[in-house]
Amino acid sequence: MFVDEAKIWVKGGDGGNGVVAFRREKFVPKGGPSGGTAGRGGNVYLIVDPHLSTLIEFKYRVHFKAQRGKHGQGDNKTGANGKDFYIRVPPGTVVKDCENDEVLLELIFPGQKALVARGGRGGRGNLAFANSRRRAPKFAEKGEQGETRWLKLELKLLADVALIGYPNAGKSSFLSFVSAAKPKIAPYPFTTLSPVLGVVRYKEQELVFAEIPGLIEGAHKGKGLGKEFLRHIERTRLLIHLVDLTEISPQSPLERVYIIQDELKNHNPQLLLLPQIILGNKIDIPQARDNIEIFRNAVNSYLSFPVYFVSTATGEGIEELIPKIFSICPKKEFPPVQTETLYLPAPPPKPIEVKVKEGKFIVTGGNLEQQISRFDLENKEVLYYLYDYFKYIGLIENLEKNGIKEGDIVSIGEMEFTYIPY
Repeated sequence: MFVDEAKIWVKGGDGGNGVVAFRREKFVPKGGPSGGTAGRGGNVYLIVDPHLSTLIEFKYRVHFKAQRGKHGQGDNKTGANGKDFYIRVPPGTVVKDCENDEVLLELIFPGQKALVARGGRGGRGNLAFANSRRRAPKFAEKGEQGETRWLKLELKLLADVALIGYPNAGKSSFLSFVSAAKPKIAPYPFTTLSPVLGVVRYKEQELVFAEIPGLIEGAHKGKGLGKEFLRHIERTRLLIHLVDLTEISPQSPLERVYIIQDELKNHNPQLLLLPQIILGNKIDIPQARDNIEIFRNAVNSYLSFPVYFVSTATGEGIEELIPKIFSICPKKEFPPVQTETLYLPAPPPKPIEVKVKEGKFIVTGGNLEQQISRFDLENKEVLYYLYDYFKYIGLIENLEKNGIKEGDIVSIGEMEFTYIPY
């Protein structure tokens, strides 16, 4: 089964919780805080595996989550970090945002990896909150939630040559003749329901051929199978356009050729800039052989592509064609190996804003809701700490500029506080 689209949910591991602990040592009557910081959650990565050729794994599994960080311990012991999680994808995988279909990154090279969901930070133990004013804090911080995303994966095959044309033009027969690929061959349209790859060798060179099924008029709009597979042409370096010479009309010999060219243009105009070979097929049939000169003259008059004639049934003309394909196909450019990790951009924090509505001071932005959720708000020491934190980031000054008074209600997300300055 060939699967070239998938949606997956990824989640970085949650950070572990910090711990409240105090030294309990003999001959140390006033031991101080010793709660250690927790480990961070594991990250989720996509990594290119050259042995994969489809996204079929994601048909059976959609959710991927990294390990949570270990909790902190007493005696200032730091919890272990959660293990990172690696999701294997084939070369040519395009990663998109599910919400707006925006391309986030592309993974092409073997071993290339991308960080797609960051693990949450580990919570700090009570030792981290000790200072000259707060010598024995009795609170700690919970772990931060790991980042979550829905991602859309699309596969664009990394082939050198694309075989295109109307159904039953002989693409499958041609591929089976020149390579070891065994696509389904039958005398009816849409025999091939998914792209098929085959390796063609000539002397010490080799090219990867991909048969692209389902191109008919309206393919770029979804007619036939074309819309699903047109994107696989985008990374090829040469197009071989097969034409069934038994079905051309002497009055309009290039009609089907132009239809396919229009479909390429409507999908991606850059495809028309690729080198292209027009290949008349089925010359073993008398009707097709009678059309050879008509078709050759029409191509030479209106198109700049080279035209050749073969029979995929008998093999006539194919052996002579192979070296010409290798000479016409542009040389593959090998970019330098990329060892750096790619990163999906983290959403930038929104600025803190204060709005007064129905007597409440509503605070938004600055990830404050997430910060507050990491503490036990039933603990009075936590409230004093948060007041100092709000003062440090300028929120108290902002509230005072908006006219807040003692006893007024401050709302941050689903949490509400009574403002009491100290």
